[in-house]
Amino acid sequence: MDAVDRRILDVLQQDATLPVATIAERVGLSPAPCWRRIKKLEASGIITRRVALVDRRKANVPTTVFVAVKAPRHAAEWSEAFRRVVEGVPEIVEAWRLTGEIDYLLRIVVPDIATYDAVYQRLIARLEFSNLSASIAMEEMKFTTAVPTIYMA
Repeated sequence: MDAVDRRILDVLQQDATLPVATIAERVGLSPAPCWRRIKKLEASGIITRRVALVDRRKANVPTTVFVAVKAPRHAAEWSEAFRRVVEGVPEIVEAWRLTGEIDYLLRIVVPDIATYDAVYQRLIARLEFSNLSASIAMEEMKFTTAVPTIYMA
């Protein structure tokens, strides 16, 4: 991993649809070596996939709800059941296991609060929780899928 690889990653994280020739020009390489570096980054697992980012508002899911989850018990079977429930709910776009007072944090995107309530009802029908606490996002101040490459060795 060198500075050129990091620049390639920075370019791809902004627009993975760019032709290799354009990426190569931006990072100071010719297309063939640039293509080989991209393939190496993919083969090593640094680039895990290339996806299209969809505008939530145009997809009619403008409402973001963060849900703090407290598990009723810390047991492997509950955790696995929770994982299966989360995987089966398309409105849950992120799920994190945490340390501290909250066990899990979910990011849910929905058209409106009534739809969030339907998601909530599905969750509590499928699994027992000690507590679910929802916070509705008022403003998206920053959103990016790009990770900083400055720490890569």
